[in-house]
Amino acid sequence: MAMDPRINVVTLGVEDVGRARQFYERLGWNAHPSSDANIAFFQANGLVLALYGREALAEDARISLGQGFGGVTLSYNVATKAEVAPLLLLAQQAGGRIMKPAQDVFWGGHSGYFADPDGHLWEVAWNPIWGLQGGGSLKLP
Repeated sequence: MAMDPRINVVTLGVEDVGRARQFYERLGWNAHPSSDANIAFFQANGLVLALYGREALAEDARISLGQGFGGVTLSYNVATKAEVAPLLLLAQQAGGRIMKPAQDVFWGGHSGYFADPDGHLWEVAWNPIWGLQGGGSLKLP
């Protein structure tokens, strides 16, 4: 198994999701209808920008804010639940560190996190609601 060279979701850890959402909406971006008070999604061509509480994002990745967490994660979405764990293992074998093993998550999907050698966090995620398009691009339903 190998990872295609792509990024599906950039998640910004923000202090106030509502304030951050309003900022992007004032720029002319339209929040996706699945957004709520805790998370906002914006379709950005073939990828998604997500705004999520900074502390909640650190908690989701199982890393403390004091460990140099920059409040940004990159997401690599996959087509099936079964792809998550092998890609985390691949990242570990390539020199990364698994921060959160593959597991079912509260929003109905399955994901885990790895850090690259410089500590940048990647989530490998299967989302049963969001389907991948040709070439691995992501489009919100």
